[in-house]
Amino acid sequence: MDTWSDISGRLVGAGHVLPVRVYYEDTDFTGIVYHGSYVRFFERGRSDFLRLLGIHHHQLNDSKNHQQLAFAVRSMNLEFLKPASIDDILEVKTALEGAKGARIFLKQRIVRQKEILCEADVVVAVISSDGRPTRMPRSLSEKLAGR
Repeated sequence: MDTWSDISGRLVGAGHVLPVRVYYEDTDFTGIVYHGSYVRFFERGRSDFLRLLGIHHHQLNDSKNHQQLAFAVRSMNLEFLKPASIDDILEVKTALEGAKGARIFLKQRIVRQKEILCEADVVVAVISSDGRPTRMPRSLSEKLAGR
């Protein structure tokens, strides 16, 4: 079986770019992208960014405390600037703004041909299996520091 080398987008500079096509399921009854779809596009961008850095959700664990870790969106501030429509080709751009303690700070944009359609400031927390924020393991912070 062949692999699709670009299915997860690509790393660029301190961030990541993921192409996304707008399908009928992403739109509302007017053919304009439904606001909740942008949140899904941003999630895909963050997940593929981390995947290409070698950070996989199913492999997150804290070996010191022998517990499984996870990512949880702590906050997301969105600004909708212009609409996207069915069949548009968009780019989800994710930039690492910093990481400290249990938090990862990201700036995300959805762009159509250099035109910014939607922006998001996102704070992601590393949490333990009981849902409490926990300092990210050194291996994770080192992978992020390389960006």
